[in-house]
Amino acid sequence: MSRSPLNVLIRRVDPDVPLPSYEHPGDAGADLRTTESRELKPGERAVLPTGVSIALPEGYAAFVHPRSGLAARCGVALVNAPGTVDAGYRGEIKVIVVNLDPYESVRFERFDRIAQLVVQQVERVRFQEVAELPDSARAEGGFGSTGGHAAVGGTTGGNRYASVVSDREGQ
Repeated sequence: MSRSPLNVLIRRVDPDVPLPSYEHPGDAGADLRTTESRELKPGERAVLPTGVSIALPEGYAAFVHPRSGLAARCGVALVNAPGTVDAGYRGEIKVIVVNLDPYESVRFERFDRIAQLVVQQVERVRFQEVAELPDSARAEGGFGSTGGHAAVGGTTGGNRYASVVSDREGQ
């Protein structure tokens, strides 16, 4: 069952920037482009403008995600991924990029695709304070508590981070 697309109002801050677009049918993210040429040395970060601002309907938010190709080929990541664009925000969308490659600089040219924008419906919640939370199968397990990675070093479900924290608390 196909739903009709959500209408999102968009304004070009830079009159020449291409509008965000989906590269392939079924893509979740629409590509955002930068309006500024910039070179990032290893470890350097920058805030790159996209040349667009949007007006989302109430009950929606847009999330700025990294592009996997930039990450794999150039070591480019987003510092606050995903960045959140709230429904009430009307300013230009900007992307905080960082070059994580330890040796090579990365260069962005005007209108290079730098990130992708995913629009999602979001729930507004009311927080209800309680003295205790109900039990669950996971309980308080987190921070890699299920293992599954060589760095966990043979632990099977133990939370090494929790033991480090508890050791420090005793000092």
